[in-house]
Amino acid sequence: MEDIYVLKFGGNAIRGRDDMLRLSREIAELIRQGDRIVLVHGGGPEISEEMERRGMTPTKVHGVRVTDADSLEVAETVLRRLNAEVVGCLEESGVRALGIPGYFCTVCVRKPPMRVEEDGVEREVDLGLVGEVSGTDPQCLLDLLDQGITPVIYPIGKDAEGRMLNVNADTMVAGVAAGIGCREMITITDVPGIMLDVNNSGSKVDSLTLAEVDGLIADGTISGGMIPKVEACRKALLAGVSVVRMVNGKDPRSIITDIKKGVPHGTVITK
Repeated sequence: MEDIYVLKFGGNAIRGRDDMLRLSREIAELIRQGDRIVLVHGGGPEISEEMERRGMTPTKVHGVRVTDADSLEVAETVLRRLNAEVVGCLEESGVRALGIPGYFCTVCVRKPPMRVEEDGVEREVDLGLVGEVSGTDPQCLLDLLDQGITPVIYPIGKDAEGRMLNVNADTMVAGVAAGIGCREMITITDVPGIMLDVNNSGSKVDSLTLAEVDGLIADGTISGGMIPKVEACRKALLAGVSVVRMVNGKDPRSIITDIKKGVPHGTVITK
């Protein structure tokens, strides 16, 4: 779909009304130029804050939240609230938008236990009620786009039996982008892109292949919360998305509209 961009952002990259309105104005400009947008958002920091407010302890493994029934309820409540705020900012910017949970357009499966290594010791971790996308209904999204409506998806999924699952937003966007097909998938982060030294923004890499990404994971350059982001990029690329880009949501410039003009931003990942 040459005119569709799939965008993803989380609370570390776009947070608060000012950030959201800035992004909404960019999306409005793209739509005026004839492009269509599917937006997926997370809300990790806000979920963690609400859990702590309730006396709960957030736990993550390789950037993925361990989720039980109580933390799933918190995640859904917070994401639904954030979704309404995102839709409000888009509509204020002149964009017709509709907020939907991921289970409106995807089917998910529960993620199996992960093998992780810590201090040289390997162990198995059960992530609980955490899902990954196994299938996408692109027609649901295309019907909205054909009506001039921008879908705004928050990452709560369901399995085939209707059980709700918490889905990492990077995992959700990869499934959506792979299912609908798009010109480009853009992940809006809180860093300039993939950096060889996390403390030096000048070490940003402009472009990488998946083989080069594997090398950076193997040597520890890519770690922690960046791993699910690059794995989402891999899934989208292997499913047919031609270009995936990671950009900095804190950049005051017009990030997305500049990309269309050929202005370099972030890190581009290809097969």
